[in-house]
Parts: sequence; C-alpha cells; structure tokens
Amino acid sequence: MEVKARAPGKIILSGEHAVVHGSTAVASSIDLYTYVSLSFPTPSDSDDALRLQLKEVGLEFSWPIGRLKAVLSELDIPNSSVPTSCSLESTKSLAALVDELKIPEAKIGLGAGVLAFLWLYSSIQGFKPATVVITSELPLGSGLGSSAAFCVALSGALLSFSDSVSLDLCHKEWTSFGESELDLLNKWAFEGEKIIHGKPSGIDNTVSTYGNMIKFRSGSLTRIKSNTTLKMLITNTKVGRNTKALVAGVSDRTLRHPKGMASVFNAVDSISTEMANIIQSSAPDDLSITEKEAKIEELMEMNQGLLQCMGVSHASIETVIRTTLKYKLASKLTGAGGGGTVVHEVTAELESCGFRCLTAAIGGNGVEICFGGSS
Repeated sequence: MEVKARAPGKIILSGEHAVVHGSTAVASSIDLYTYVSLSFPTPSDSDDALRLQLKEVGLEFSWPIGRLKAVLSELDIPNSSVPTSCSLESTKSLAALVDELKIPEAKIGLGAGVLAFLWLYSSIQGFKPATVVITSELPLGSGLGSSAAFCVALSGALLSFSDSVSLDLCHKEWTSFGESELDLLNKWAFEGEKIIHGKPSGIDNTVSTYGNMIKFRSGSLTRIKSNTTLKMLITNTKVGRNTKALVAGVSDRTLRHPKGMASVFNAVDSISTEMANIIQSSAPDDLSITEKEAKIEELMEMNQGLLQCMGVSHASIETVIRTTLKYKLASKLTGAGGGGTVVHEVTAELESCGFRCLTAAIGGNGVEICFGGSS
C-alpha cells in the first residue's frame, strides 16, 4: 500500500517582520506543493531499512531499523495521537546519525530537515521499514514555506497509516482530513518545524495544513477565507537571507527610533487588517473583482514601502518592484486571469536579471492525501 500526501507553500501578503513587534500579518497558501510518497515493503520483502529519497536535490539516505531502535530507545511504543517534542538527548542522538550521512557541504542545510524526518517518522510510525520519497515545487529557502510544507505533507502521510485518523484507504483522488485530524497533524508538523527552525511562529505550518488564509497577531491565529480567486507573480531573487539577522536588525532600529518605528508597525497593522477585510468581502461581478484586486495591490505596495522603512528590503527586491511597476503590476499580484501577455513580458525581463518567476493561485486547499497512486 502506498499513500501520497501534498501540502502547499505559503506567502505572506503583509506584515512580515512587523508581526514580531505586535502588528497583524496576513498569510496565504499557494498552489505550489511538496509531495511525500510513503510505501511499506511487502511481507515477503527482506528489506529492513528506512529509506529517504530527496528527488529535487538528488540525495538518498537509508538507516537499518535496528540502528534507529538503538538510537531512539525511549520511543519503544510510539503514540501518534500525542505530538511530542524532540528532547535535547534525542536531538543529539539523531544529529549524530545525520552527521554519518556525509551530506555534501553545498547541501548541508538539509541536515535539519533529515533530522525532523527521523523524529516524525519514529514518533508516529515507530520502527518499521519503509520508503519515503520527497518531491517539491517550492524553492528551498525562498520564504515560501518549503520546510513547513515538508513537515505537513510528511505528517499527513505518516498519520494516514496510524490509529489516530480514520480514512478511506480506497480513496484514489486527493482528499482532506477531518477538522480534528487536521489539528493533530498541524501539531505534529509544528514539532518538525521546531527541529528545523528552533522557535517558529507556527504561521507556515498552519497555512500549509488548513489552506486558504490566516490573520496572525501576537500568537493568535485566525483562519480567513477568500471569496475571490487571485493569482500572484512570485519572484525568487535567489539572494540568500539570514532571517535571524534581519529580525535583529529591525529590533536594533526600533531601539534607536522607538517612536518612528512604532508608527511604522501601527501602519503595517492597519494595512493587514484592511487587507483581511477586503479578502473576505464578496465580489458579485467582474468590476468588483477588479476593484478588489486593485486595492490589494495598493496595500501590498504600501506594505513594501514600510519594509524599506524597517531596513529589510534589498537592492534586488527594488529591481523587481521597478520592473513590475513598469508593467503596472504589483510586486506579487498578477490578477485572477494570470495577467496574460503582460505577465509573460515581465517574467522574461525579470528572468533576464537572473531571477526565477513563479505564478501561483493563492488561498487554495491545505494538506491532502490519496492512496495507491497519484491523481
């Protein structure tokens, strides 16, 4: 039996960085996915190893089941219904296993993801031989929630073969989990995110699990639903980012200019709140949809200006904005129809600068699974 799970990436429409300082942020799922395929060997198969294939980076790892048991002896009886944090002792033991893999220096950042994989697999499924194959449409380290989509899709695949969820194993089409099952899945995915990122906000895995959009403020997540299909042009500048350094830079600027930065954060909060209200409003005809898109575009441009005020923009981002404005497009939005010829033209110009462009619909479904083959 084989199960496939897919989980969407995410994009923050407004409020990034300011959310750390109490502002509201709005995030949405995008229809670019990470896929996890999980299959167990037949009883006649003598294979007694856990195998992980990372298709996009061309890496494959395997661990003898006996080795995993020895390393994680405290996980004698896994309990998939109780999400468990990886202890410091388990982290050290698993890190030693990952070190043995001799991951190439250029791909060393994958180590934390492999560690999260080992913890989630062992915690939910125990020590069973299996093959897990990962493929993804999401570029790594680009702010599109690739690690969360990985943790969510993996948790979905693992839970689907556990006693904690009830599913129709004959379902060959993509289907979702029940609400309480999604809650459990989201908590497991968050444990994986903690291994990868240390102290994640929970925004990425929540959007990937439930889909659609969320409004987030001071630790409180509110799920919101868009009444209009929107498509976005997403540009990956391929400029590496150190999120911790960016966050620290915003905090330092806030200490130097407390009143000015407080005004910036208040403005961001107002933009996010207004955007959430517009997204949820109904648009009965094409004119209303166009007006709605125009308002969202303008709010996103305003949000980008405030990111400059916070000192977290970059020369390559300004190049993207100048280019998209030339074509009368916001930096992320392409319109419900995908923008037609204009999008092809702006994409060609941006990619000539060495950037990578993706077009994605926002606000779609969250994690889904299917059994026995792909749909």
